[in-house]
Amino acid sequence: MRKRSHRARLALAVAAATVLGAAGCDAQGSPAARATGARAAKAPVWNRSPASIAAVGDSITRGFDACTVLSDCPEVSWATGSDAQVESLAVRLLGAAGAATHSWNYAMTGARMADLSQQMADAASRDPELVTVMVGANDACRSSTRAMTPVAGFRADFEEALRTLRATAPKTQVYVASVPNLKRLWEQGRGNPLGKEVWKLGICPSMLGDADDLGEAAEHRRDQVEDRVVAYNKVLKEVCATDRRCRFDGNAVYDYRFDTDQLSHWDWFHPSRDGQARLASIAYRTVTAAAPVA
Repeated sequence: MRKRSHRARLALAVAAATVLGAAGCDAQGSPAARATGARAAKAPVWNRSPASIAAVGDSITRGFDACTVLSDCPEVSWATGSDAQVESLAVRLLGAAGAATHSWNYAMTGARMADLSQQMADAASRDPELVTVMVGANDACRSSTRAMTPVAGFRADFEEALRTLRATAPKTQVYVASVPNLKRLWEQGRGNPLGKEVWKLGICPSMLGDADDLGEAAEHRRDQVEDRVVAYNKVLKEVCATDRRCRFDGNAVYDYRFDTDQLSHWDWFHPSRDGQARLASIAYRTVTAAAPVA
C-alpha cells in the first residue's frame, strides 16, 4: 500500500510540474514573456505629431532657385518654409504660428553628406522632436563621375551624422528623404534653352554637362551618376533602418515624376514652389503614416 501511495504522489507531482511549466510560458519573467518584451523593446518608436522641426541638407531644402535665379529662398522650403502655396511640412504639422517659432532650417546650398554631421550638431542644439534630412544630390553632382562621393564614404558620413545627433538628442525622430532622380531632371529640363544656359554655370555638371550630347560616352556618364544615386538611396534606407526613431521615405522622392511645372523656371533643375509643395506632401505622408514605408 505504501509503495502504491508513493507512486501516486510522484505522478501527481509530475503532473503539477507540467501544468506549472505550461502556465509559465505566459507568466511574467518566463522565456516567452521575455522574448515578447525584447520584441517590444526593439519596436520602432514614432510620434506622428512632433511639436518642433529642424531641417538639414542641401540647396533643395534652402529653396534654391525657387524665387530668384541662383539664390536661396528658404521661405518656400518644403521642410520649414512659411509660403502658403507650398504649405511646408512644418506648417502642416505645427500650423503657421507654430512653424514660425518651432522650426529651424540648417540646410546649406552646396552641402554634401560630409557636411551633415555639423548640421546635425546645430539642429540638435534646438532639441527638436523631428529632424528632416535631404542630402546626397551634391555627392553625385560633381565636376566628373570620378569626383562623386564613394558609396562607402557616403555611408560612413551618414552614420557619423546620426551618431552626432544621438549624442545630444537621443529621442529626436529623423525623416530621411531619398535623393531625387537626377537623370529624370535632366530629361525634363534639357528642352529649355534658358535652363541649359544656366546649367553651364556649373549646376550638376556630371549629369547636366553637354546636355544635348546623346552620344555613347555622354549616356554612359549619366548612367554612372544615376547608378550612384540609386546606391546612395540604398545606403539611406539601410542606415536609417538601424535607428528606431528614423523613417526613410521608401524612395518616394526618387520615384516622383517631376515635370516642368515642378521645376524652377530659373534653372529647370531645382524644385519650383510647386515642386517644393510636392516634397512637403511626401514628407507629411511619411511622417504621419501609422507605420513606416516597407
